[in-house]
Amino acid sequence: MTSSIIRECGPVDISEQDVLKAMKAMQGYIDITPADFKQVYQIAYALAKDRMLKALKAADVMSAPVHVVSVDMDLIQTAILLADKGVSGAPVIDAGGKVVGVVSEKDFMAEMGAGSGGSFMQVVAHCLKNKGCVALPLRNRRVGDIMTAPAITAPAEISVGEIAGLFMEKKINRLPIVGQDGRPAGIVTRLDLVNSYCMLG
Repeated sequence: MTSSIIRECGPVDISEQDVLKAMKAMQGYIDITPADFKQVYQIAYALAKDRMLKALKAADVMSAPVHVVSVDMDLIQTAILLADKGVSGAPVIDAGGKVVGVVSEKDFMAEMGAGSGGSFMQVVAHCLKNKGCVALPLRNRRVGDIMTAPAITAPAEISVGEIAGLFMEKKINRLPIVGQDGRPAGIVTRLDLVNSYCMLG
């Protein structure tokens, strides 16, 4: 899935089973009026969306191939790569090609004085206060020095609903998708997740 393209949202396909489940979920005798139909529709729609959230997998929405950086890559090369590719972070791989961490703008900013959860403006303020470029000390350092590790990863079979839960629980913006060998197969970002909800309608 190309993360730079936001898909048009379409309607959810409500199955007959969704409607029957919705009607069973309603209490008492059903006299089909517009209000009753609307209630049936809303319940069926929620059931259909839930079913599709479970059916839609990482493999359906992830961006692949994924840009990766090696654990021993220097930070100058890493920053240039991320900037050139137009991404704010990437999985970090070891010498065997397995995902061992993630490096992102947040990691760079934390090293430049923004602290954990800091902002770009905190970096600017820090830079101006100290009358110098706070990125200079990063020159002789490697990805492994600043990356977030261990990496939170998932298999391609994980559902979109489970990914959303992981994003919220772990407070992450990207999820490397790996094969059984631990090597990167793709990545799901918050934008991919938004696009996947548009696919659900």
